[in-house]
Amino acid sequence: MSTTTAHLFLHVIALTLVASCQTLNTKLPPQYFNPKLPLLPLSSSKRFEGSSNLVQLRYHMGPVLSSAPIKIYLIWYGRWPAAHQLLIKDFLLSISPAHSYSASPPSPSVSEWWRTVSLYTDQTGANVSRSVVIAGEHCDTAYSQGSHLTRRTVQDVIASAIRPASFQVDHKNGIYLILTSDDVTVQDFCRAVCGFHYFTFPSKVGYTLPYAWVGDSGKQCPEVCAYPFAIPSYMGSGGGGPKPLAPPNGVASVDGMISVIGHELAELATNPLVNAWYAGEDPTAPTEIGDLCEGLYGTGGGGGYIGQVMKDGAERSFNMNGRKGRRFLVQWVWSEALKACAGPNALNRR
Repeated sequence: MSTTTAHLFLHVIALTLVASCQTLNTKLPPQYFNPKLPLLPLSSSKRFEGSSNLVQLRYHMGPVLSSAPIKIYLIWYGRWPAAHQLLIKDFLLSISPAHSYSASPPSPSVSEWWRTVSLYTDQTGANVSRSVVIAGEHCDTAYSQGSHLTRRTVQDVIASAIRPASFQVDHKNGIYLILTSDDVTVQDFCRAVCGFHYFTFPSKVGYTLPYAWVGDSGKQCPEVCAYPFAIPSYMGSGGGGPKPLAPPNGVASVDGMISVIGHELAELATNPLVNAWYAGEDPTAPTEIGDLCEGLYGTGGGGGYIGQVMKDGAERSFNMNGRKGRRFLVQWVWSEALKACAGPNALNRR
């Protein structure tokens, strides 16, 4: 359920066939690399291997987000630069396949990444929807619940947002994404989670609504929640060790946040009420399709390696393309079909 900070306690059996990838810049083909970065000295509670004999992901008969389109209601909590909001929205809108071939981002793309998520079904055989829209936005610049939130007051943020008639309650097709600015602290943020998802209590909001929260770690813990664009200084380049990767859009905390958003949305889509797809016996602390692939971004990842990803001409790292020429570095998710972690830049896909 949570995007934990144990990013590299993962040893994944990678897919190994050779391939080629397209890029937005046809004059400068991307460079491929698989950097080894330091392991974070964090909890080992989620050490999983990317192989079917060690991962027991099961379906527990609950719903998935199969209604098309999935309607995302965005709540911007705190003060957000417009450029950061636009970057995040471009990622969210890149999930849906383009309506025309000419508008399609080159492969590997964000929509191809989501295709793995869309393979999950409910008991009726309905797949997770491939169509995603931003159905509404609410800006809580007054910090209605203060500058420190708990897991419960995150739900109060939603309750406050849906009071205006312009920001509706959509308990059939809607999910709510709360994004907190870099000056907002949240219970367990940085210490145990970078994001989480759950559902609202009717006593709080009036309805059961699937939601996810993700925070901007820029002023608090970029070395944890914006990894691999930041690493602890005592483990990094100060001693001649590996350097953090250059973020694809030039904003380490927001580029890192986008990967966490992808992680949480993939899990929310496949386990919205915490009774659908997860591993483990405890539904209050399930291990989901994002948890199984933390720290993995390409073929050959594991044991400190993030996997084979690409660099553009400015040395910025990415593994998938989005709308408007955007590029992103987003962690892989578990494919139940392949019984392995998968992403659109996997070398056997080309």
